[in-house]
Amino acid sequence: MTLVWVTGNSGAGKSTICGMLRVRGHVAFDADEDGFCRWFDRVTGEVVVNPPDPVPEGWLDRFGWAIDRQRVQSLAEESRSGVAFLCGSAENEADVRDLFDRIVCLVIDESTLRHRLATRTTNSFGRHPEELRAALDWNPRMTELYQPYGATIIDATGPVTAVLAGVLDAAVVPRKAP
Repeated sequence: MTLVWVTGNSGAGKSTICGMLRVRGHVAFDADEDGFCRWFDRVTGEVVVNPPDPVPEGWLDRFGWAIDRQRVQSLAEESRSGVAFLCGSAENEADVRDLFDRIVCLVIDESTLRHRLATRTTNSFGRHPEELRAALDWNPRMTELYQPYGATIIDATGPVTAVLAGVLDAAVVPRKAP
């Protein structure tokens, strides 16, 4: 089994790639939408059930987005044959990195980031100034964060079909027609 972590900053295209993988018959999960991640209080450790939307100023200083190791471990165990993709980003990725066979990091420039966060329809994260600031702070660090782990870095500013091809190549998966 090959478990592939497709990650990147907010707006890099992780959810889009996840949807395209699914359409082509691959096992793919969106860490946000499929319940692998959750908001938590960094002070108390408690899960935040109903986070504010948009987040108020200073909220992201106390609260974080975390991936659930047990869920990822279960996915790894359940997907022993073939290839599975988990697409997302979380601040505690170091806690699950050992469960992945491959890491793919989607990167975009600041202009593309601003445009995608301002115009996306899948969720509202990044439209509020607090969220946009957090995304802009993280964006230039993505390559340097993931290269030490052998991640395949893919420029996700190009055509989405080329990005998908890069993800499949990095995962060493035969491409399926749409």
